[in-house]
Amino acid sequence: MADDANILGNFMDDYFVECEEHLAAIRAQLLELERGVGAGTVRPAVLQDLFRSFHSIKGISGMVELREAEMLAHQMESYLRALRQREVTVSQRGVDALVAGVAALERTIAARRDGQPAPPVDQVLHDIAATTPEAGAAQGPDVEARSMDVAPSWRVTFAPSAELIARGVTVDVVRARLRERGRIVDAAPKVMPHGIVFEFLFAGDLEPDVVEAWRADGALAERVAVSPSSAAAESAESDAAESADAASRLGATHVVRVDLARLDELMRMIGDLVISRARLAAALARVERRVPPVEWREVQENSQTIERQLRDLREGVMRVRMVPVREIFRRMPFVVRDLARETGKKVRLELRGQETEIDKYLIERMMDPMLHLVRNAVSHGFESTAERLAAGKPEEGTLVLSSSSVGEAVLLEIADDGRGIDPDAVAARARAMGVPVPEGTLTSRAVLDVICAPGFSTRDETDRASGRGVGMAVVKATVEELNGTISLDTTPGEGTRFVIELPLTLSITDALIAHVGERTFAVPQAQVREVIEVDPTTVRRVEQHEIAPLRGGSLPIVRLARAFGIEARPRRALHVFVVGNGADAVGIAVDRIAGQREIVVRRMADDLIKVAGVAGATDLGDGRVVLILDLLALARYGQSAGTAEGSTKAGSAR
Repeated sequence: MADDANILGNFMDDYFVECEEHLAAIRAQLLELERGVGAGTVRPAVLQDLFRSFHSIKGISGMVELREAEMLAHQMESYLRALRQREVTVSQRGVDALVAGVAALERTIAARRDGQPAPPVDQVLHDIAATTPEAGAAQGPDVEARSMDVAPSWRVTFAPSAELIARGVTVDVVRARLRERGRIVDAAPKVMPHGIVFEFLFAGDLEPDVVEAWRADGALAERVAVSPSSAAAESAESDAAESADAASRLGATHVVRVDLARLDELMRMIGDLVISRARLAAALARVERRVPPVEWREVQENSQTIERQLRDLREGVMRVRMVPVREIFRRMPFVVRDLARETGKKVRLELRGQETEIDKYLIERMMDPMLHLVRNAVSHGFESTAERLAAGKPEEGTLVLSSSSVGEAVLLEIADDGRGIDPDAVAARARAMGVPVPEGTLTSRAVLDVICAPGFSTRDETDRASGRGVGMAVVKATVEELNGTISLDTTPGEGTRFVIELPLTLSITDALIAHVGERTFAVPQAQVREVIEVDPTTVRRVEQHEIAPLRGGSLPIVRLARAFGIEARPRRALHVFVVGNGADAVGIAVDRIAGQREIVVRRMADDLIKVAGVAGATDLGDGRVVLILDLLALARYGQSAGTAEGSTKAGSAR
């Protein structure tokens, strides 16, 4: 019984993943379908893809006995069949019914996943059925719309096994045999206590000797009574789209689904190999003088070969973890569509760089922050149609979501041509709410800090798009927790642009090794815009900050020694990591930079030992724990507090 429960649990995991894949495809195609409303027609390929996805969901939902999902998928499938056979034309009413049906389908599947009762679907089913030529059509896959004479047919059940597969007898072979002798009315896999079986409803003639021969191959045939009208209707599905094939398998044979936890464990083991490789390199360096040059050359070549192979292995596993950013973007068109209708605004969404890849873990963590930024743009960022026309703008606003790769980082941008953010209005609102605000006109960075402050909100009442002031605070906290940055560029009356920069991965990364006094630190290379050398005599003090010249301008400097309370060694030059761009750039000064290394990131999960400015720890191979710096946090510390007095420490390395 325990084994059966494990099998069923694993199968349900596959069911949820399979449904999500089909729903993702459906969302994209529904938008294409809606574009055909004005023309009264739509490309056949769009109807074909939608039909196939709904039929697949219907089949696998029947396998897990999720009746509500099965009925919803079937009813939407019926409407698409009517469109495909040109019994109706595509209409806004029909598209809206499909969108509502998909939303109900998502809620139903989510309820099963969360162990909750299925939501009511009767009204949604009625609305979808009302769009078909026969409003009295079947309300579920098992209900006949008409009463006809019953003709004899067959139910063929096939239970695959290792022995049958070894003999070349598979479900595809059984399916081909059936097609040679008649018509497949329906096909669906079913979960049984002893495993998965495939059930075919077949219209045709089978001789007794054929039935007996198939029995020896694991295919059991029994006579049933099936309505010919049902057979004719369902056969259209099979002949037109081969949808029964799609319903009878859980995924393409060239795809293997792997639980993310298994990849995390694999990355952990690769991390251990990286550390062992570093220790081996340190040990070899100690014995180099004792080995003859000829022999040492061979040892060194082998060591370098292992290092290259280990890097290739790490990059190979990372490629497995990488998924396209479109996993985030594909949800946004429906969010924009619904909010635009709710607010009465006209919004055009542009998606760019959807093939940019990023770690699956980051995709999951960034879904909600991106949704919030998009909702804010539509609900608060865009003016009404009248306001846009009065300002000389097109009545339709443009929202652009784009992504791109920059070295070891990914950039996500959310830009709109709306009203922008008024710094003075933000400052006044913040002061009224008791949120600290810098004096003078707020820079874009200061505006971002204020709107991301916990509890800050520009609205007195909540709406569907956002909550009571916690949204932007959570967005910023999530980005920073992922070792990323978020920046704001806004011009009142012209628009707003948020830019989020994230590392490609959080597990193993390239780092620069820095020394401050007797301490050694690792700095993730993805956080560093550039490295410069500064003459200490050119550094000047302005209030409690230090400023260094940089290409005709000035760069605020944060000395890591002062921030962490470390005794620095006087040197003729400071090595400075430059973080940020433009007016937001900050330099983190260290005594010297020793080189570049591949490091394994060990995060600090315990809140009691977390320190501002420290992202985690690593082992460089000598057995000592080396702290990994969070330059972004150190830059913020330097901007807000100053470091000259050293009265408030960002952390302690002692």
